[in-house]
Amino acid sequence: MYSLFRSLLFRLDPETAHWLTLYALRIAGNFPLSNWWFTQLYKTPSKPVEAFGLTFKNPVGLAAGYDKDAVAIKGLAALGFGHLEVGTVTPKPQPGNARPRMFRLLEDEAVINRMGFPSKGADFGSNQLSLSRDQLSVVIGVNLGKNKDTPLEEAANDYIELMRRFMFYSDYLTINISSPNTVGLRRLQGREMLEQLLGAIQKERESTLTPNPSPNGRGGFPPILVKLAPDLSDEELDDSIGVILNKNMDGIIATNTTLAREGLQSKHQIEIGGLSGSPLRVRSEAVLRQVIKRVDGKIPIVSVGGIMDPDDAKRRLDLGAALIQLYTGLVYGGPGLVKKILLNR
Repeated sequence: MYSLFRSLLFRLDPETAHWLTLYALRIAGNFPLSNWWFTQLYKTPSKPVEAFGLTFKNPVGLAAGYDKDAVAIKGLAALGFGHLEVGTVTPKPQPGNARPRMFRLLEDEAVINRMGFPSKGADFGSNQLSLSRDQLSVVIGVNLGKNKDTPLEEAANDYIELMRRFMFYSDYLTINISSPNTVGLRRLQGREMLEQLLGAIQKERESTLTPNPSPNGRGGFPPILVKLAPDLSDEELDDSIGVILNKNMDGIIATNTTLAREGLQSKHQIEIGGLSGSPLRVRSEAVLRQVIKRVDGKIPIVSVGGIMDPDDAKRRLDLGAALIQLYTGLVYGGPGLVKKILLNR
């Protein structure tokens, strides 16, 4: 069924196709009958995972970037995911980069995007989650990013504002400092700037205790994860992980999209932006191995990037990832990929 649907979608501009499927899921999720039908069609076996003090019904999640403003979480939850990560959300609304800003590389089973954190802002996103959060059994993460016009030296203010806004609407929060599509953002992964950023976040978290529990059942902030790029050198990666552990963050997501372009066939390889999909597989796995070795079981790792089929997923989990996330794999393989992965475990 999906192969036919995909052939129709692939005739459209990638961003148009994305929004069409997103809003179709929004509509389907908001009607009880269609929501029930999707839930039955994509019903997945229970494969519980404990990570970050949370219980996930299975290890397969949706990566950030698909539902940036949490407009379709009911429909997405019906597809069998163990968790959904919405965002990237920014404090203030911003349009992102100019279109065209998303490209399919069909020959490579890949996508290049230079979206630049288009976001309707924290007010809109938190309102969307407040309307439907209690109706969902799936774990919800919120991916946080700074506004484009916020100087790097003041980035902590944006992240802390978002932490305060989403602490009661999320099960975990992700600090996104690794997108290649916001100028200068990846510099925050350097040791000095990362120490300042995570130091401020750590201080805010330790000073914030509330009598009202967050969705994970604890007062204060939910678990905080940090998402890293696949393009860091071994030394840079080691530095980043060292700071993350030192500042008592709860987990790492590896990896974001890459700027590398080796071995591509598509004419779109010249486009600026982050590359995802099959060409990211090898690099993302290599980074996962390094992260797992360096972390040595101290905190859980989420693997994302280049997971295109059940074998890719199995390999990441066998390597030691606690959870995995999909995005481009769904574009090429369809929503049934979640169920296929879990049946292969």
